[in-house]
Amino acid sequence: MPSSVPPTFADLISRCSRSAVHLEMRDVYAVDYETGPFAEWRNGFRPDPDDRASWWRPWLDLVQDTVGRGVAVRRARIVSEPVSEYTRFLYDGTFTNVAAGEQVRWLSRRCTSGIALPGNDFWLFDERTVYWNHFTGDGASAGGEVSEDVGEAKLCTEAFEAVWTRAIAHDQYEIR
Repeated sequence: MPSSVPPTFADLISRCSRSAVHLEMRDVYAVDYETGPFAEWRNGFRPDPDDRASWWRPWLDLVQDTVGRGVAVRRARIVSEPVSEYTRFLYDGTFTNVAAGEQVRWLSRRCTSGIALPGNDFWLFDERTVYWNHFTGDGASAGGEVSEDVGEAKLCTEAFEAVWTRAIAHDQYEIR
């Protein structure tokens, strides 16, 4: 009898064969301001480019393995400008994503008015499977949801590609 357990994010990314794209549209994601990586960053810590072992694991290992299988991993971030403190935190650590093989671009929210965007952040695998990221009003994760709906996948593909075309590569984006 087939399992009714939905696939996990790790299952989805390990099954994709061509592309894994991620669209982020929030200026703040819930974090503990007093402990953890964001608090450390607020206290002056910055990842050391020469100390790869100290970077965000196991995520970067997963990206590196995925890219190593020939999958293009791309992330686009839509941000309000001037950027939030949390976006500055993301920006400062993004070189680790790039070093692991992710392609990352940034787009000012002002440049998105003519783009039909879905209501939620998402991952899209091989342009057919959507992993919706749901959040509460204060930015806490409200869980993910997997969709194989052809219309939703098409919307996400078109939205991501429109954002990607307008966005600026991480190494050229100047944080404002």
